[in-house]
Amino acid sequence: MFTGIIQGLGTLLEKKPSGGGMTFGLEADFLLTDPEEGESIAVNGVCLTARNINGSRFTVDVSPESLARTGLGRLRAGDRVNLERALRLSDRLGGHLVSGHVDAQGRVEQRRPAGDFTLFTFSLDQGLTRYIIEKGSIAINGISLTVNRCERDRFSVSIIPHTLAVTTLGTLQEGDLVNIEVDMIGKYVEKMLAGQSAAGLPGRINPAFLAEHGFL
Repeated sequence: MFTGIIQGLGTLLEKKPSGGGMTFGLEADFLLTDPEEGESIAVNGVCLTARNINGSRFTVDVSPESLARTGLGRLRAGDRVNLERALRLSDRLGGHLVSGHVDAQGRVEQRRPAGDFTLFTFSLDQGLTRYIIEKGSIAINGISLTVNRCERDRFSVSIIPHTLAVTTLGTLQEGDLVNIEVDMIGKYVEKMLAGQSAAGLPGRINPAFLAEHGFL
């Protein structure tokens, strides 16, 4: 589990095919203190298992599923990525609960300045935008962000200068693809309601109840 608060950037040193997937060699711009072989680390928002950890360098294996669902396969040697080590139970939850399981890729439709900030608009499959709400949380390339506005097939976020400077968001251009993980709470609520309905149970928790109390 992660928070979406990026700890630093990494550089892809090498990539090679491995058992239908790929193996990446990465170097972080910070030391992996107290390393644990097999620990989880989010690379551009994708939860991967780190091995051969040596100082700031480590190796990860990327499965065929991760290559198909995310943009990791398009990375080239020298590319920069966002890195976050797994959350400890004693850590501050500065962003929101991020699983590192990317739902889909979105596209940068617009990037424009807004005073000292930068406003990004992303398009996303309509099947996922139903989980996005204004002022809710979303993870883009592993970064926890707050949704400004959301429409049928797109949403926008406002990026502060600090986030633009210390993550890969600063290099994003219109047309680029990004890894997106929607807020998992909405998906759990939807499944619970669907199961309740299928079982023929009236229950107190239903769409009307959620709307009345500001959840929808």
